[in-house]
Amino acid sequence: MPSLLQSLQEHDLGHLRIVAEGWGLALDLPDVRAGRKTLAKALLKPGRAAEAHALLPEDARQAVLALNAAGGRLPWPEFARQWGEPRPLGPARRDRERPDRAPANAAECLWYRGWLARAFFDTPDGPQEFAYLPDDLAALLPRAAATAALPLGRPAAPAERKHRRPATDHLLDHATTYLAARRACLPLPPEAEDWGVYLPWLESLLRAAGLLDDKGEPHAEAARAFLEAPRGKAIALLARAGLDSPDVNDLRLIPHLKTQGRWQNDPLKTRRAVLALLPPVGLDAWWSLPAFIAEVKTGQPDFQRSGGEYESWYVQDTRTGDYLRGESNWDAVEGALLTFLITGPLHWLGILDLAAPAADAPSLAFRYSPLAAALMAGKPPSNLPAEKEGVLVDSRLRINVPRLAPRAARYLIARFCDWEGTQKDTYRYRITPAGLARARAQGVGSTQLLTLLKKHSTGPLPPNLAPALARWEAHGPQAHLESVVVLRVAHPEILQQVRASRAARFLGVPLGPTSITVKPGARQHVLDALAELGVLGELEA
Repeated sequence: MPSLLQSLQEHDLGHLRIVAEGWGLALDLPDVRAGRKTLAKALLKPGRAAEAHALLPEDARQAVLALNAAGGRLPWPEFARQWGEPRPLGPARRDRERPDRAPANAAECLWYRGWLARAFFDTPDGPQEFAYLPDDLAALLPRAAATAALPLGRPAAPAERKHRRPATDHLLDHATTYLAARRACLPLPPEAEDWGVYLPWLESLLRAAGLLDDKGEPHAEAARAFLEAPRGKAIALLARAGLDSPDVNDLRLIPHLKTQGRWQNDPLKTRRAVLALLPPVGLDAWWSLPAFIAEVKTGQPDFQRSGGEYESWYVQDTRTGDYLRGESNWDAVEGALLTFLITGPLHWLGILDLAAPAADAPSLAFRYSPLAAALMAGKPPSNLPAEKEGVLVDSRLRINVPRLAPRAARYLIARFCDWEGTQKDTYRYRITPAGLARARAQGVGSTQLLTLLKKHSTGPLPPNLAPALARWEAHGPQAHLESVVVLRVAHPEILQQVRASRAARFLGVPLGPTSITVKPGARQHVLDALAELGVLGELEA
Protein backbone atom coordinates (compact mmCIF):
# COMPACT_ATOMS: atom_id res chain seq x y z
CA MET A 1 0.00 0.00 0.00
CA PRO A 2 1.15 3.59 -0.43
CA SER A 3 2.75 5.34 2.53
CA LEU A 4 1.06 7.94 4.71
CA LEU A 5 2.91 10.76 2.96
CA GLN A 6 1.77 9.47 -0.44
CA SER A 7 -1.79 9.20 0.84
CA LEU A 8 -1.75 12.83 1.97
CA GLN A 9 -0.77 14.10 -1.49
CA GLU A 10 -4.38 14.52 -2.61
CA HIS A 11 -5.40 16.67 0.35
CA ASP A 12 -5.32 20.43 0.75
CA LEU A 13 -4.00 22.38 3.71
CA GLY A 14 -7.42 22.61 5.38
CA HIS A 15 -7.73 18.81 5.39
CA LEU A 16 -4.24 18.44 6.86
CA ARG A 17 -5.12 20.78 9.73
CA ILE A 18 -8.30 18.78 10.43
CA VAL A 19 -6.27 15.55 10.61
CA ALA A 20 -3.80 17.12 13.02
CA GLU A 21 -6.63 18.32 15.24
CA GLY A 22 -8.19 14.84 15.22
CA TRP A 23 -4.93 13.45 16.61
CA GLY A 24 -4.78 16.18 19.24
CA LEU A 25 -1.69 17.80 17.68
CA ALA A 26 -0.93 21.51 17.54
CA LEU A 27 1.28 21.73 14.45
CA ASP A 28 2.55 24.69 12.47
CA LEU A 29 1.49 23.91 8.90
CA PRO A 30 2.39 27.05 6.91
CA ASP A 31 1.88 25.56 3.45
CA VAL A 32 0.55 22.34 1.96
CA ARG A 33 3.87 20.86 0.73
CA ALA A 34 5.72 21.31 4.02
CA GLY A 35 2.54 20.54 5.95
CA ARG A 36 2.25 17.02 4.46
CA LYS A 37 5.80 16.11 5.54
CA THR A 38 5.37 17.64 9.00
CA LEU A 39 2.04 15.90 9.57
CA ALA A 40 3.24 12.50 8.33
CA LYS A 41 6.34 12.66 10.56
CA ALA A 42 4.23 13.58 13.59
CA LEU A 43 1.64 10.83 13.07
CA LEU A 44 4.32 8.18 12.66
CA LYS A 45 6.05 8.99 15.93
CA PRO A 46 6.46 5.72 17.92
CA GLY A 47 3.53 4.99 20.21
CA ARG A 48 1.31 7.70 18.76
CA ALA A 49 -0.58 5.49 16.28
CA ALA A 50 -1.44 2.93 18.97
CA GLU A 51 -2.76 5.67 21.22
CA ALA A 52 -4.78 7.27 18.41
CA HIS A 53 -6.26 3.91 17.40
CA ALA A 54 -7.38 3.25 20.97
CA LEU A 55 -9.19 6.59 21.06
CA LEU A 56 -11.19 5.92 17.90
CA PRO A 57 -14.91 5.17 18.22
CA GLU A 58 -15.65 1.43 18.33
CA ASP A 59 -16.98 1.19 14.76
CA ALA A 60 -13.98 3.09 13.41
CA ARG A 61 -11.57 0.78 15.27
CA GLN A 62 -13.35 -2.24 13.79
CA ALA A 63 -13.10 -0.73 10.30
CA VAL A 64 -9.32 -0.34 10.75
CA LEU A 65 -9.08 -3.97 11.89
CA ALA A 66 -11.16 -5.14 8.91
CA LEU A 67 -8.84 -3.35 6.49
CA ASN A 68 -5.75 -4.67 8.23
CA ALA A 69 -7.10 -8.25 8.30
CA ALA A 70 -7.73 -8.02 4.54
CA GLY A 71 -4.09 -7.19 3.86
CA GLY A 72 -4.53 -3.44 4.15
CA ARG A 73 -7.13 -2.89 1.47
CA LEU A 74 -10.72 -3.72 0.47
CA PRO A 75 -12.63 -2.87 -2.71
CA TRP A 76 -14.21 0.51 -2.12
CA PRO A 77 -17.82 -0.67 -2.72
CA GLU A 78 -17.35 -3.52 -0.24
CA PHE A 79 -15.83 -1.25 2.40
CA ALA A 80 -18.44 1.46 1.89
CA ARG A 81 -21.37 -0.96 2.27
CA GLN A 82 -20.31 -1.83 5.80
CA TRP A 83 -18.56 1.30 7.05
CA GLY A 84 -20.08 4.06 4.93
CA GLU A 85 -18.11 6.68 3.00
CA PRO A 86 -17.19 10.34 3.50
CA ARG A 87 -19.75 12.86 2.31
CA PRO A 88 -18.62 14.65 -0.88
CA LEU A 89 -17.96 18.16 0.51
CA GLY A 90 -15.94 20.88 -1.14
CA PRO A 91 -13.21 22.66 0.88
CA ALA A 92 -15.36 25.67 1.77
CA ARG A 93 -18.33 23.65 2.95
CA ARG A 94 -16.04 21.20 4.77
CA ASP A 95 -14.32 24.00 6.67
CA ARG A 96 -17.68 25.56 7.47
CA GLU A 97 -19.52 22.39 8.59
CA ARG A 98 -16.57 20.49 10.06
CA PRO A 99 -17.79 16.92 9.41
CA ASP A 100 -14.85 15.58 11.41
CA ARG A 101 -16.48 16.77 14.62
CA ALA A 102 -19.72 14.85 13.99
CA PRO A 103 -18.84 12.17 11.41
CA ALA A 104 -21.73 10.49 9.63
CA ASN A 105 -20.11 7.04 9.79
CA ALA A 106 -16.91 5.17 10.56
CA ALA A 107 -15.44 5.86 7.13
CA GLU A 108 -15.87 9.61 7.52
CA CYS A 109 -14.27 9.49 10.95
CA LEU A 110 -11.22 7.64 9.58
CA TRP A 111 -11.04 9.86 6.50
CA TYR A 112 -10.59 13.00 8.55
CA ARG A 113 -8.04 11.36 10.85
CA GLY A 114 -5.78 10.10 8.10
CA TRP A 115 -6.41 6.40 8.66
CA LEU A 116 -8.42 5.89 5.48
CA ALA A 117 -7.34 6.55 1.92
CA ARG A 118 -8.68 5.54 -1.46
CA ALA A 119 -6.97 4.82 -4.77
CA PHE A 120 -7.12 2.67 -7.89
CA PHE A 121 -4.91 -0.44 -7.96
CA ASP A 122 -4.30 -2.97 -10.72
CA THR A 123 -6.05 -6.33 -10.37
CA PRO A 124 -6.38 -9.35 -12.68
CA ASP A 125 -9.74 -7.85 -13.71
CA GLY A 126 -8.27 -4.42 -14.44
CA PRO A 127 -7.93 -1.28 -12.31
CA GLN A 128 -10.31 -1.15 -9.34
CA GLU A 129 -10.86 1.40 -6.60
CA PHE A 130 -9.90 0.35 -3.07
CA ALA A 131 -10.09 1.65 0.45
CA TYR A 132 -6.71 1.18 2.11
CA LEU A 133 -4.59 1.79 5.19
CA PRO A 134 -1.27 3.56 4.59
CA ASP A 135 1.44 0.93 4.98
CA ASP A 136 3.63 2.70 7.51
CA LEU A 137 0.64 3.69 9.65
CA ALA A 138 -0.74 0.13 9.69
CA ALA A 139 2.67 -1.18 10.76
CA LEU A 140 2.41 0.83 13.98
CA LEU A 141 -0.84 -0.76 15.14
CA PRO A 142 -0.49 -2.67 18.42
CA ARG A 143 0.09 -6.39 17.79
CA ALA A 144 -3.15 -7.40 19.53
CA ALA A 145 -5.17 -4.87 17.55
CA ALA A 146 -3.53 -5.86 14.29
CA THR A 147 -4.30 -9.55 14.68
CA ALA A 148 -7.53 -9.62 16.69
CA ALA A 149 -10.38 -11.09 14.71
CA LEU A 150 -13.32 -12.92 16.22
CA PRO A 151 -14.98 -15.62 14.11
CA LEU A 152 -17.99 -14.42 12.18
CA GLY A 153 -21.33 -15.35 13.65
CA ARG A 154 -21.87 -16.95 17.04
CA PRO A 155 -21.89 -20.35 18.73
CA ALA A 156 -24.93 -22.44 17.81
CA ALA A 157 -27.85 -22.48 20.21
CA PRO A 158 -28.77 -25.90 21.69
CA ALA A 159 -31.91 -26.02 19.55
CA GLU A 160 -29.86 -25.50 16.36
CA ARG A 161 -27.60 -28.49 17.07
CA LYS A 162 -30.06 -30.99 18.55
CA HIS A 163 -29.84 -33.58 15.75
CA ARG A 164 -26.28 -34.27 14.64
CA ARG A 165 -25.03 -35.37 11.23
CA PRO A 166 -21.37 -36.33 11.58
CA ALA A 167 -19.09 -36.10 8.58
CA THR A 168 -17.82 -39.47 7.30
CA ASP A 169 -15.45 -40.89 4.74
CA HIS A 170 -18.34 -42.50 2.80
CA LEU A 171 -17.57 -40.28 -0.17
CA LEU A 172 -14.85 -42.83 -0.99
CA ASP A 173 -17.45 -45.59 -1.24
CA HIS A 174 -19.80 -43.52 -3.39
CA ALA A 175 -16.90 -42.58 -5.67
CA THR A 176 -16.05 -46.28 -6.06
CA THR A 177 -19.63 -47.14 -7.02
CA TYR A 178 -19.72 -44.20 -9.43
CA LEU A 179 -16.46 -45.21 -11.14
CA ALA A 180 -17.58 -48.85 -11.37
CA ALA A 181 -20.86 -47.88 -13.01
CA ARG A 182 -19.06 -45.70 -15.54
CA ARG A 183 -16.53 -48.44 -16.30
CA ALA A 184 -19.32 -50.99 -16.88
CA CYS A 185 -21.32 -48.47 -18.98
CA LEU A 186 -24.28 -48.86 -16.63
CA PRO A 187 -26.50 -46.30 -14.93
CA LEU A 188 -25.95 -45.64 -11.26
CA PRO A 189 -27.96 -47.91 -8.94
CA PRO A 190 -31.22 -46.50 -7.55
CA GLU A 191 -29.56 -46.28 -4.12
CA ALA A 192 -27.46 -43.36 -5.42
CA GLU A 193 -30.42 -41.08 -4.76
CA ASP A 194 -30.04 -41.86 -1.04
CA TRP A 195 -26.33 -41.10 -0.82
CA GLY A 196 -26.98 -37.51 0.21
CA VAL A 197 -24.34 -36.34 -2.28
CA TYR A 198 -25.31 -34.19 -5.25
CA LEU A 199 -24.24 -36.35 -8.19
CA PRO A 200 -23.26 -33.54 -10.64
CA TRP A 201 -20.90 -32.24 -7.95
CA LEU A 202 -19.46 -35.73 -7.45
CA GLU A 203 -18.81 -36.06 -11.18
CA SER A 204 -17.15 -32.63 -11.24
CA LEU A 205 -15.00 -33.64 -8.26
CA LEU A 206 -13.89 -36.89 -9.90
CA ARG A 207 -12.95 -35.00 -13.07
CA ALA A 208 -10.98 -32.45 -11.04
CA ALA A 209 -9.21 -35.29 -9.22
CA GLY A 210 -8.12 -36.74 -12.56
CA LEU A 211 -10.23 -39.90 -12.17
CA LEU A 212 -12.58 -39.25 -15.12
CA ASP A 213 -11.69 -38.12 -18.62
CA ASP A 214 -13.57 -35.62 -20.79
CA LYS A 215 -16.02 -38.34 -21.86
CA GLY A 216 -16.77 -39.35 -18.29
CA GLU A 217 -14.79 -42.60 -18.55
CA PRO A 218 -12.47 -43.60 -15.70
CA HIS A 219 -8.75 -43.02 -16.29
CA ALA A 220 -7.51 -46.57 -15.84
CA GLU A 221 -4.20 -45.89 -14.08
CA ALA A 222 -5.45 -42.97 -11.98
CA ALA A 223 -8.54 -44.95 -10.92
CA ARG A 224 -6.42 -47.98 -10.02
CA ALA A 225 -4.08 -45.86 -7.87
CA PHE A 226 -7.04 -44.19 -6.16
CA LEU A 227 -8.84 -47.47 -5.45
CA GLU A 228 -5.72 -49.21 -4.15
CA ALA A 229 -4.67 -46.29 -1.93
CA PRO A 230 -5.35 -46.41 1.83
CA ARG A 231 -8.55 -44.64 2.79
CA GLY A 232 -6.74 -41.69 4.35
CA LYS A 233 -4.67 -41.03 1.24
CA ALA A 234 -7.69 -41.48 -1.04
CA ILE A 235 -9.95 -39.07 0.88
CA ALA A 236 -7.08 -36.55 0.97
CA LEU A 237 -6.89 -36.75 -2.83
CA LEU A 238 -10.59 -35.94 -3.13
CA ALA A 239 -10.33 -33.16 -0.55
CA ARG A 240 -7.47 -31.50 -2.41
CA ALA A 241 -9.52 -31.55 -5.60
CA GLY A 242 -12.60 -30.23 -3.80
CA LEU A 243 -10.69 -27.44 -2.04
CA ASP A 244 -7.99 -26.46 -4.52
CA SER A 245 -9.29 -27.11 -8.02
CA PRO A 246 -10.59 -24.20 -10.15
CA ASP A 247 -12.56 -26.76 -12.16
CA VAL A 248 -15.12 -27.46 -9.41
CA ASN A 249 -17.44 -24.48 -9.83
CA ASP A 250 -19.59 -24.62 -6.70
CA LEU A 251 -21.84 -21.71 -7.68
CA ARG A 252 -22.77 -23.37 -10.97
CA LEU A 253 -23.40 -26.69 -9.18
CA ILE A 254 -26.07 -25.44 -6.77
CA PRO A 255 -29.05 -27.64 -7.68
CA HIS A 256 -31.73 -24.94 -7.89
CA LEU A 257 -29.64 -22.22 -9.58
CA LYS A 258 -29.09 -21.92 -13.31
CA THR A 259 -26.38 -19.62 -14.65
CA GLN A 260 -26.65 -17.96 -18.05
CA GLY A 261 -24.50 -15.70 -20.18
CA ARG A 262 -20.76 -15.36 -20.72
CA TRP A 263 -19.81 -13.84 -17.37
CA GLN A 264 -17.15 -15.67 -15.43
CA ASN A 265 -16.73 -16.30 -11.73
CA ASP A 266 -13.59 -17.51 -9.96
CA PRO A 267 -14.58 -20.63 -7.99
CA LEU A 268 -11.14 -21.22 -6.46
CA LYS A 269 -10.77 -17.63 -5.24
CA THR A 270 -14.30 -17.75 -3.85
CA ARG A 271 -13.77 -21.07 -2.09
CA ARG A 272 -10.57 -19.80 -0.47
CA ALA A 273 -12.37 -16.64 0.62
CA VAL A 274 -15.12 -18.71 2.25
CA LEU A 275 -12.58 -20.93 4.03
CA ALA A 276 -10.87 -17.80 5.34
CA LEU A 277 -14.20 -16.52 6.68
CA LEU A 278 -14.97 -19.74 8.56
CA PRO A 279 -13.94 -20.06 12.20
CA PRO A 280 -10.30 -21.19 12.58
CA VAL A 281 -9.58 -24.90 12.31
CA GLY A 282 -9.30 -26.31 15.81
CA LEU A 283 -12.19 -24.30 17.20
CA ASP A 284 -14.10 -27.14 18.86
CA ALA A 285 -17.53 -25.54 18.95
CA TRP A 286 -20.78 -25.79 17.08
CA TRP A 287 -21.28 -22.61 15.03
CA SER A 288 -24.59 -21.14 13.89
CA LEU A 289 -24.98 -21.29 10.11
CA PRO A 290 -27.66 -18.54 9.86
CA ALA A 291 -25.62 -16.20 12.10
CA PHE A 292 -22.46 -16.87 10.11
CA ILE A 293 -24.19 -16.08 6.81
CA ALA A 294 -25.74 -12.93 8.29
CA GLU A 295 -22.34 -11.61 9.39
CA VAL A 296 -20.74 -12.41 6.05
CA LYS A 297 -23.53 -10.43 4.41
CA THR A 298 -22.82 -7.49 6.73
CA GLY A 299 -19.02 -7.61 6.78
CA GLN A 300 -17.77 -9.43 3.66
CA PRO A 301 -20.65 -9.45 1.16
CA ASP A 302 -18.46 -9.34 -1.95
CA PHE A 303 -16.47 -12.48 -1.13
CA GLN A 304 -17.13 -13.86 -4.61
CA ARG A 305 -17.68 -10.67 -6.65
CA SER A 306 -14.63 -8.73 -7.73
CA GLY A 307 -15.34 -5.04 -7.22
CA GLY A 308 -18.84 -5.65 -5.91
CA GLU A 309 -20.45 -6.14 -9.35
CA TYR A 310 -23.99 -7.46 -8.90
CA GLU A 311 -25.70 -6.58 -12.19
CA SER A 312 -23.78 -8.51 -14.85
CA TRP A 313 -24.26 -12.04 -13.47
CA TYR A 314 -27.35 -13.79 -14.82
CA VAL A 315 -28.51 -16.37 -12.28
CA GLN A 316 -31.98 -17.91 -12.33
CA ASP A 317 -33.81 -19.71 -9.54
CA THR A 318 -35.28 -22.72 -11.35
CA ARG A 319 -37.88 -23.20 -8.61
CA THR A 320 -39.52 -19.83 -9.21
CA GLY A 321 -38.15 -18.76 -12.58
CA ASP A 322 -36.91 -15.48 -11.04
CA TYR A 323 -33.68 -13.87 -12.23
CA LEU A 324 -31.46 -13.03 -9.26
CA ARG A 325 -29.62 -9.83 -10.19
CA GLY A 326 -28.56 -7.00 -7.92
CA GLU A 327 -27.58 -6.74 -4.27
CA SER A 328 -31.19 -7.30 -3.20
CA ASN A 329 -30.77 -10.97 -4.18
CA TRP A 330 -27.64 -11.52 -2.07
CA ASP A 331 -29.35 -14.12 0.12
CA ALA A 332 -30.61 -16.05 -2.91
CA VAL A 333 -27.15 -16.23 -4.53
CA GLU A 334 -24.32 -15.60 -2.04
CA GLY A 335 -26.36 -16.94 0.87
CA ALA A 336 -27.29 -20.03 -1.15
CA LEU A 337 -23.64 -20.57 -2.09
CA LEU A 338 -22.50 -20.39 1.54
CA THR A 339 -25.25 -22.83 2.56
CA PHE A 340 -24.35 -25.18 -0.29
CA LEU A 341 -20.61 -25.15 0.45
CA ILE A 342 -21.01 -25.71 4.19
CA THR A 343 -23.83 -28.26 4.16
CA GLY A 344 -22.71 -29.86 0.87
CA PRO A 345 -19.09 -30.17 -0.33
CA LEU A 346 -17.37 -29.40 2.98
CA HIS A 347 -19.60 -31.97 4.69
CA TRP A 348 -19.34 -34.58 1.93
CA LEU A 349 -15.54 -34.25 1.89
CA GLY A 350 -15.49 -35.08 5.60
CA ILE A 351 -14.44 -31.63 6.84
CA LEU A 352 -17.55 -30.32 8.60
CA ASP A 353 -20.03 -32.03 10.92
CA LEU A 354 -23.57 -30.69 10.67
CA ALA A 355 -26.48 -30.44 13.07
CA ALA A 356 -30.17 -29.55 12.83
CA PRO A 357 -33.14 -28.92 15.12
CA ALA A 358 -34.69 -32.26 14.08
CA ALA A 359 -34.00 -35.29 11.92
CA ASP A 360 -36.01 -33.94 8.99
CA ALA A 361 -34.95 -30.28 9.35
CA PRO A 362 -32.28 -28.37 7.37
CA SER A 363 -28.86 -28.11 8.98
CA LEU A 364 -28.44 -24.94 11.06
CA ALA A 365 -25.09 -25.61 12.75
CA PHE A 366 -21.63 -26.82 11.82
CA ARG A 367 -18.29 -27.61 13.39
CA TYR A 368 -15.00 -29.13 12.25
CA SER A 369 -14.86 -32.92 12.12
CA PRO A 370 -11.98 -35.04 13.45
CA LEU A 371 -10.74 -35.30 9.84
CA ALA A 372 -10.74 -31.55 9.18
CA ALA A 373 -7.29 -30.49 10.37
CA ALA A 374 -5.48 -33.08 8.23
CA LEU A 375 -7.67 -32.64 5.14
CA MET A 376 -7.43 -28.85 5.14
CA ALA A 377 -3.65 -29.14 5.49
CA GLY A 378 -3.59 -31.46 2.46
CA LYS A 379 -2.59 -34.48 4.51
CA PRO A 380 -4.15 -37.96 4.86
CA PRO A 381 -6.09 -38.41 8.12
CA SER A 382 -4.49 -41.05 10.30
CA ASN A 383 -7.64 -42.24 12.05
CA LEU A 384 -9.45 -44.06 9.22
CA PRO A 385 -9.97 -47.84 9.28
CA ALA A 386 -8.12 -50.19 6.96
CA GLU A 387 -9.96 -52.02 4.19
CA LYS A 388 -9.40 -55.57 5.39
CA GLU A 389 -12.85 -57.18 5.37
CA GLY A 390 -13.53 -60.10 3.04
CA VAL A 391 -16.34 -60.78 0.59
CA LEU A 392 -18.91 -63.55 0.93
CA VAL A 393 -20.11 -65.62 -2.06
CA ASP A 394 -23.13 -67.89 -1.63
CA SER A 395 -24.41 -70.85 -3.65
CA ARG A 396 -26.92 -68.64 -5.49
CA LEU A 397 -23.89 -66.79 -6.92
CA ARG A 398 -24.65 -63.67 -4.91
CA ILE A 399 -21.66 -61.68 -3.66
CA ASN A 400 -21.84 -59.57 -0.50
CA VAL A 401 -19.07 -56.95 -0.27
CA PRO A 402 -18.67 -55.11 3.07
CA ARG A 403 -17.96 -51.38 2.92
CA LEU A 404 -14.51 -51.95 4.40
CA ALA A 405 -13.51 -54.59 1.87
CA PRO A 406 -10.82 -53.32 -0.51
CA ARG A 407 -12.40 -50.76 -2.84
CA ALA A 408 -10.35 -52.03 -5.77
CA ALA A 409 -11.87 -55.50 -5.31
CA ARG A 410 -15.43 -54.16 -5.25
CA TYR A 411 -14.74 -52.06 -8.35
CA LEU A 412 -13.66 -55.19 -10.25
CA ILE A 413 -16.44 -57.40 -8.89
CA ALA A 414 -19.02 -54.88 -10.05
CA ARG A 415 -17.84 -55.28 -13.64
CA PHE A 416 -18.96 -58.94 -13.71
CA CYS A 417 -22.24 -58.59 -11.87
CA ASP A 418 -25.63 -56.98 -11.65
CA TRP A 419 -26.25 -54.64 -8.73
CA GLU A 420 -28.74 -55.83 -6.09
CA GLY A 421 -28.60 -52.92 -3.65
CA THR A 422 -27.05 -52.28 -0.26
CA GLN A 423 -27.94 -53.56 3.18
CA LYS A 424 -26.27 -52.54 6.44
CA ASP A 425 -23.08 -51.19 4.85
CA THR A 426 -22.85 -54.22 2.56
CA TYR A 427 -22.93 -54.00 -1.23
CA ARG A 428 -24.83 -56.85 -2.88
CA TYR A 429 -24.10 -58.19 -6.37
CA ARG A 430 -25.16 -61.23 -8.42
CA ILE A 431 -23.07 -62.96 -11.09
CA THR A 432 -25.13 -62.92 -14.30
CA PRO A 433 -24.57 -63.74 -17.99
CA ALA A 434 -25.15 -60.09 -18.81
CA GLY A 435 -22.44 -58.99 -16.38
CA LEU A 436 -20.00 -61.61 -17.62
CA ALA A 437 -20.72 -60.56 -21.20
CA ARG A 438 -20.04 -56.89 -20.37
CA ALA A 439 -16.74 -57.81 -18.77
CA ARG A 440 -15.77 -60.03 -21.72
CA ALA A 441 -16.53 -57.17 -24.13
CA GLN A 442 -14.01 -55.09 -22.19
CA GLY A 443 -11.37 -57.79 -22.34
CA VAL A 444 -11.87 -59.30 -18.86
CA GLY A 445 -12.55 -63.04 -18.60
CA SER A 446 -14.49 -64.93 -15.96
CA THR A 447 -11.29 -66.66 -14.78
CA GLN A 448 -10.16 -63.28 -13.46
CA LEU A 449 -13.35 -63.05 -11.44
CA LEU A 450 -12.69 -66.49 -9.96
CA THR A 451 -9.13 -65.49 -9.04
CA LEU A 452 -10.38 -62.25 -7.49
CA LEU A 453 -12.99 -64.04 -5.37
CA LYS A 454 -10.50 -66.65 -4.20
CA LYS A 455 -8.22 -63.83 -3.01
CA HIS A 456 -10.83 -61.78 -1.18
CA SER A 457 -13.40 -64.33 0.02
CA THR A 458 -13.83 -64.84 3.76
CA GLY A 459 -14.12 -68.61 3.34
CA PRO A 460 -14.25 -71.37 0.73
CA LEU A 461 -16.12 -70.52 -2.45
CA PRO A 462 -19.33 -72.48 -3.18
CA PRO A 463 -18.60 -75.62 -5.23
CA ASN A 464 -20.99 -74.63 -8.02
CA LEU A 465 -19.16 -71.34 -8.77
CA ALA A 466 -16.20 -72.60 -10.79
CA PRO A 467 -18.28 -75.05 -12.94
CA ALA A 468 -20.87 -72.34 -13.64
CA LEU A 469 -18.20 -69.89 -14.80
CA ALA A 470 -16.49 -72.59 -16.89
CA ARG A 471 -19.77 -73.54 -18.61
CA TRP A 472 -20.56 -69.93 -19.36
CA GLU A 473 -17.07 -69.34 -20.72
CA ALA A 474 -17.45 -72.34 -23.02
CA HIS A 475 -21.11 -72.14 -24.06
CA GLY A 476 -22.63 -68.90 -22.81
CA PRO A 477 -25.92 -69.02 -20.88
CA GLN A 478 -27.46 -72.49 -20.84
CA ALA A 479 -30.85 -71.68 -19.43
CA HIS A 480 -33.38 -68.97 -20.19
CA LEU A 481 -36.36 -67.64 -18.29
CA GLU A 482 -39.10 -65.91 -20.19
CA SER A 483 -42.67 -64.70 -19.70
CA VAL A 484 -45.25 -66.39 -21.93
CA VAL A 485 -49.05 -66.66 -22.31
CA VAL A 486 -50.35 -70.23 -21.93
CA LEU A 487 -53.58 -71.63 -23.35
CA ARG A 488 -55.09 -74.31 -21.13
CA VAL A 489 -58.23 -76.23 -22.23
CA ALA A 490 -60.49 -78.70 -20.45
CA HIS A 491 -59.99 -81.67 -22.83
CA PRO A 492 -57.23 -82.81 -25.24
CA GLU A 493 -59.79 -82.89 -28.10
CA ILE A 494 -60.31 -79.12 -27.80
CA LEU A 495 -56.57 -78.44 -28.09
CA GLN A 496 -56.39 -80.70 -31.18
CA GLN A 497 -59.26 -78.71 -32.80
CA VAL A 498 -57.55 -75.39 -32.08
CA ARG A 499 -54.24 -76.63 -33.53
CA ALA A 500 -56.14 -77.68 -36.69
CA SER A 501 -57.90 -74.32 -37.02
CA ARG A 502 -56.74 -71.07 -38.63
CA ALA A 503 -55.41 -70.07 -35.14
CA ALA A 504 -52.58 -72.60 -35.42
CA ARG A 505 -50.15 -69.93 -36.62
CA PHE A 506 -50.61 -68.07 -33.30
CA LEU A 507 -49.65 -71.07 -31.17
CA GLY A 508 -46.23 -71.95 -29.85
CA VAL A 509 -44.70 -74.87 -27.96
CA PRO A 510 -46.99 -77.62 -26.58
CA LEU A 511 -46.69 -78.04 -22.83
CA GLY A 512 -48.84 -81.14 -22.47
CA PRO A 513 -52.10 -82.66 -23.83
CA THR A 514 -54.22 -79.72 -22.65
CA SER A 515 -51.84 -76.71 -22.76
CA ILE A 516 -49.73 -74.80 -25.27
CA THR A 517 -47.94 -71.44 -25.39
CA VAL A 518 -49.42 -68.49 -27.28
CA LYS A 519 -47.23 -66.18 -29.32
CA PRO A 520 -46.87 -62.57 -28.10
CA GLY A 521 -49.77 -60.33 -29.09
CA ALA A 522 -51.99 -63.19 -30.28
CA ARG A 523 -54.30 -63.68 -27.31
CA GLN A 524 -57.39 -62.19 -28.95
CA HIS A 525 -56.89 -64.17 -32.15
CA VAL A 526 -56.87 -67.40 -30.13
CA LEU A 527 -60.02 -66.37 -28.21
CA ASP A 528 -61.79 -65.63 -31.52
CA ALA A 529 -60.81 -69.05 -32.89
CA LEU A 530 -62.12 -70.76 -29.76
CA ALA A 531 -65.42 -68.91 -30.11
CA GLU A 532 -65.78 -70.13 -33.70
CA LEU A 533 -65.31 -73.67 -32.35
CA GLY A 534 -68.07 -73.05 -29.81
CA VAL A 535 -65.71 -72.79 -26.89
CA LEU A 536 -65.81 -69.72 -24.63
CA GLY A 537 -62.44 -68.75 -23.23
CA GLU A 538 -61.36 -66.13 -20.72
CA LEU A 539 -58.16 -64.27 -19.85
CA GLU A 540 -56.80 -64.63 -16.36
CA ALA A 541 -55.14 -61.58 -14.84
